[in-house]
Amino acid sequence: MPPKASKGEYIETDTGNKISRRSLIHGTQHIILGGKTVIQSDAVIRGDLYRISSSQQQQQQQHKPTASTSTSTSTTSTTSASPNPSVAITIGRYSYISRQAILRPPSRLHRGVYSFYPLKIGDHVFVGERAVVEAASVGNHVQIGRDAVVGSMAIIKDFACVLDGAVVAPGMVVPSWCVVGGAPARIVGEVGEGYGVEGAEGGMARERYRVVGR
Repeated sequence: MPPKASKGEYIETDTGNKISRRSLIHGTQHIILGGKTVIQSDAVIRGDLYRISSSQQQQQQQHKPTASTSTSTSTTSTTSASPNPSVAITIGRYSYISRQAILRPPSRLHRGVYSFYPLKIGDHVFVGERAVVEAASVGNHVQIGRDAVVGSMAIIKDFACVLDGAVVAPGMVVPSWCVVGGAPARIVGEVGEGYGVEGAEGGMARERYRVVGR
């Protein structure tokens, strides 16, 4: 008989997300999953790296050097317990995050302050094993290959394909229907019969979702 342990590997949420118990997800209150998303074992999602609003930064600076420690502590805790926490990572429907992939919000120096910005991933996105994604946005029906690296603040538009091992430079824009490969990545072709992995209907994404946890 096959081992029964695999049955309990995935937690299924109310919206149909399947999340491996062996994945490493930090800052869940700053992560939004659109539904029917799969997160495989050993994937790392850094929702704890989120941008603090300017008002929060000002309030923290104002309350740092106060004479009364108790007043400062209570005010700061009230500020951080906002009913609408900052969103660090958004992942759309039927997206698939493979084993050991890393999703990390992009960051840059802004007005002398090192800040994080939201990472937005669209619907029907496939992220390959051990890929590292720090993009500002990833469109719909995008494939990111195994061992690929997408640099900070990069933009990958709809129906694009990042080949295995490609290194997308920080800030690079990958146009729709383009295939990029190499290190640093450059456009090497167009999405067509050979590259159209997810397809306009996202059939493969739905099939991947169905077999997870069986």
